[in-house]
Amino acid sequence: MLSKLQPAGAFVSRHLNAPKHSLKSKLSNARRAFLAVSRNSKKLRSNRSSVTTSSTSPPVEKCFVTTPIYYVNDQPHIGHVYTSTIADAYARFQRSRGRDVFFLTGTDEHGLKVEQSAQKRGISPQELADENSATFRQVLDDMGITFDGFIRTTEPYHKSQVQHFVDKLREKGDVYLGKFEGWYDEGQEEYYTETKAKELDYKSPVSGKDMARSSEENYYFKLSAYQRQLEKLHEECPDFLSPPARRNEILSRLSQGLNDVPISRTNFKWGIAMPNDDNHIIYVWIDALLNYITALGLAEEPSQPAASAGVATRRLKGELKDYWPASLHIMAKEISWFHAVIWPALLMALEMPLPERVHAHGFWIRDGKKMSKSLGNFVDLKTITRYTDHYGLDSFRYFLLVDGPIAAQDANFASSRVQEVYNTDLVNTLGNSLSRTTAMVNKYYNGIIPTEQQIQGIRITFGKRYDWPVVTAEAANQVMHAVEALEFPKAATAAVALVAKVDHFINELEPFRLAKDETKAEELGAVLYQCLEVLRIACVLLEPFLPNKMREVSENLDLGHGTLDERVKWGLLQPGSTVKKMTLFPRVAPLDELGMPVSM
Repeated sequence: MLSKLQPAGAFVSRHLNAPKHSLKSKLSNARRAFLAVSRNSKKLRSNRSSVTTSSTSPPVEKCFVTTPIYYVNDQPHIGHVYTSTIADAYARFQRSRGRDVFFLTGTDEHGLKVEQSAQKRGISPQELADENSATFRQVLDDMGITFDGFIRTTEPYHKSQVQHFVDKLREKGDVYLGKFEGWYDEGQEEYYTETKAKELDYKSPVSGKDMARSSEENYYFKLSAYQRQLEKLHEECPDFLSPPARRNEILSRLSQGLNDVPISRTNFKWGIAMPNDDNHIIYVWIDALLNYITALGLAEEPSQPAASAGVATRRLKGELKDYWPASLHIMAKEISWFHAVIWPALLMALEMPLPERVHAHGFWIRDGKKMSKSLGNFVDLKTITRYTDHYGLDSFRYFLLVDGPIAAQDANFASSRVQEVYNTDLVNTLGNSLSRTTAMVNKYYNGIIPTEQQIQGIRITFGKRYDWPVVTAEAANQVMHAVEALEFPKAATAAVALVAKVDHFINELEPFRLAKDETKAEELGAVLYQCLEVLRIACVLLEPFLPNKMREVSENLDLGHGTLDERVKWGLLQPGSTVKKMTLFPRVAPLDELGMPVSM
């Protein structure tokens, strides 16, 4: 399979000394240089997909979305929930557009910290990994995260493939045995040179804890050999890493020069052994990064497993290989270096396609301070559960998506803000408009949806401001463009603004006044039909944000069938069908910062 995938290194090296052109041309050429691999792979994927479709049907585009795999040393918290929710909303959106999505998540289960934590509890590392991996999976299920694959790095198929890829790197000369002397950040399991450690005041840039002087023989990956290719990637492909602030950070760090990185350890045993050298354990970060391709079985030969369903069977049959390269890797910013520098370098060395996009979002903070257990400002599972029980799972999910740190800046988690977003967007706007409109349809038409047309079959319109087919098409375009760009707050704003416009329409046209004049019967019907149709389209657009609530709406109001692009077209709501009065978002009292009821 590896030979069938277009190599990244060939494209990179071919364009290292390309002549300079205009900025626009340069960016376009750069994308061809670095990401043509991805397009070629998509053609391969599409060709394979088209085998099972009719000759007149276009091939279904595949989309591979990933979260990082979560470290089992501790329990899940809001950071894990947030990253997973973003990936889930994006995956749902892509599915709604008719794409064949494979959404991968999982747990990172090796390393010194897992070994030490297990020792403290008097259990084996595998027992600790089993326990915490199950917790992560349960939390993702409870949060409604629709992952397709869940990988564990302790699974045999992952281990064997990791050793295969590392052995391939060693055979190529990209891995060698050397000795490191410098400073070790135990919390991040990362080594620093004397110069870099001094810049950091010999403290971990993540935890702030003191580094330890260390000397160790390790296997090294020749990261320095890919310095120019990586610089060119980030300089000429500005949308490879987002948001822009992350790219600027990476470029700044690259300008300082790259050192080769250790890919093995000898100070613990809980991990995957280096091929042909059991004294060395593969560095947990190399082990973890490779999950994105081992989950797809890219180093496995297809086999014919016993007849059964599921991801494992698809992997063994080689059916998952066509999802590579990844469409989107999403993670928090503290691991952007690994995903935007080390990971593409590894893929270049393996001559494999690069992912299309890496997005590294900010952190949730409290009162301007980073969350930590010692400060008592951590949003843990118990706190999250209190919020979801109180506001509803979808409402808390909506808050995360519209108020979270999706871009460069960190986001402040505050109970008052959860209450504000819930009341403003969900109770007073979406919920109120659905309730108000469906109530009028039931009052004036006994719940039977009227038509917007005159007897002659001509649509009744109410001026350019309320040219709803145009207005809804513009809103749908804004939402879809924003979600593709991972601008979830902007997407939600466009959808909710559409709902708010329905309220302005009602206030201006006054259906209750029209209902008193028999000569205005056609206008009344048109107003209410158009209100319902706008709300239907808005609800379709909000499905990735509020999947369960929109499913409730669909049980009462037909939201349409087919792809998202088909369902947001004007006029799909059928006159003569029925609708009941809806009450989606009840008013609730606020909570305090721990998710407890506020005493009045």
